[in-house]
Amino acid sequence: MSAPTATPAPAEEMPSYRPSHARDVRRPGFFVKLVLMMLINALGLYGIITAFFVDAWLIVAILAIMLIAVNFFYFSSKMIPAKYLVPGMIFLLIYQVFVMGYTGYVSLTNYGQGHNSTKEDAIAAILIQNERRVEGAENVQTAVVEDGAGLALVVADPTTKELITGAPGEDPTPIKGTVTAAGITEVEGKTILSFAELVQRQDQLTGLRLQATDDPNDGFYVTTDGTSGYLAKSFFTYDEATDTLTNTETGTTYTDSGKGSFVDAQGSEISPGWRVFVGFENYLNIFSGPDLGGPFLKALLWSFVFSIVSVISTFAFGLFLALVFADTRVKGRRVFQSLLILPYAFPAFLATLVWRGMLNHKFGFINQVFFGGAEIPWLTDGLLAKISILGVNLWLGFPYMFLVALGALQSLPSDVMEAAKMDGAGPLRTVFSVKLPLVLQSTVPLLIASFAFNFNNFALIYMLTGGGPNYPGLSVPLGETDILISMVYKIAFESGTKDYGLASAMSIVIFIVVGVIAWLGFRQTKTLEEL
Repeated sequence: MSAPTATPAPAEEMPSYRPSHARDVRRPGFFVKLVLMMLINALGLYGIITAFFVDAWLIVAILAIMLIAVNFFYFSSKMIPAKYLVPGMIFLLIYQVFVMGYTGYVSLTNYGQGHNSTKEDAIAAILIQNERRVEGAENVQTAVVEDGAGLALVVADPTTKELITGAPGEDPTPIKGTVTAAGITEVEGKTILSFAELVQRQDQLTGLRLQATDDPNDGFYVTTDGTSGYLAKSFFTYDEATDTLTNTETGTTYTDSGKGSFVDAQGSEISPGWRVFVGFENYLNIFSGPDLGGPFLKALLWSFVFSIVSVISTFAFGLFLALVFADTRVKGRRVFQSLLILPYAFPAFLATLVWRGMLNHKFGFINQVFFGGAEIPWLTDGLLAKISILGVNLWLGFPYMFLVALGALQSLPSDVMEAAKMDGAGPLRTVFSVKLPLVLQSTVPLLIASFAFNFNNFALIYMLTGGGPNYPGLSVPLGETDILISMVYKIAFESGTKDYGLASAMSIVIFIVVGVIAWLGFRQTKTLEEL
């Protein structure tokens, strides 16, 4: 009988925790993370310093909190899940929450052309716009200097030759330098622009101003060529005690209207104004404004019709083609499937421009070839323009729906199809009672996304009809084929007032409408899953 074999001692177990490459200083991953965090911290500190100098305290606080949070999450061993969530959350806050919040804030103001800054800036602009050379004012020596804050004007007093300077809107301050008969040759701590630099930046010289005294009503020094200038004075004066502007030539007094502008006794405004809070005035103007009430409701109705009809038509046509070419009995179906996606592969805005040319009422291919040269106003008649838009969008949209439906059909379980045949279901009954419900289960979210896309399909409307034909007699060039998003664009960029506050209010309305429709659609998805 052999002696029992001794059991070897168990080897020492390795520790279950091994530092990751991002925390192990012996691995390159740690240094990669360190460099990336250094760049993020440098960018964050730059943003904090920049916001601090312009007194944007809210931005300073937000950037500081975000910077502290990012450093804590990425240098802590207990915050591993947060390392993956933080980047997405930051981009969500910046590009979604902040954008929507700021749009909502702007919608409650009168922000727009002529009302885009503060009251102090508006007063200074009015004084500058109405200035002229003081009678008998002699030429003064000037120099244009540059430092980290930008360009500034330096003026030599014609009597004492002492130099003064100051940023636009600030009181003048003395500065040391050298003045000769040839001009100002040196300014302490600043760089004087050479003649060549003055020529290159001539457009910036016209905006340079330097207050003659601490009181802006005493006038401003301006320069004509960067080396000489004169004292100019506005024929408007501002009285801070009474908060009024007075035209010294006509004696007309302008008072604060409380709505971001100065007005005279007859209610006439003087431009520019300034941005103020107006509450829900923009929202009321959308529905009841003399120029916007009717066109807005028509555009809202057309937006729904356009979106719903586009989704239904493209999906129906795409599903029909998918049913045809999913049948293995069709010869050459792979070739046909490839050809059917060509409209989807071609850039949509280029295809829209091609269709615009083909639908031209005089020289278009459609009228010349199919209607014997008849001048049918496809794009200039309201009803025909809407039909044209739906037709072009069908051409652009059915390939996407074809691909979606084809993929859904190919994923259907074969046993379900066999069961339908055994139960005696014909081809049409199989499509409507079996295939369509199953396809809808997987495609309803895509149909909701397609609705949202078409509800904001600005490119098609703008490229094909420009929103026209336009309604006559409106201050804003709105048309019969405008959807809400194209109205927003015209109000914000093509109207005479460029009313960003009103455009932002309409953007919020669009957001609410699309959000409600999407919410209702996803609720219906649960019903389809039970079929």
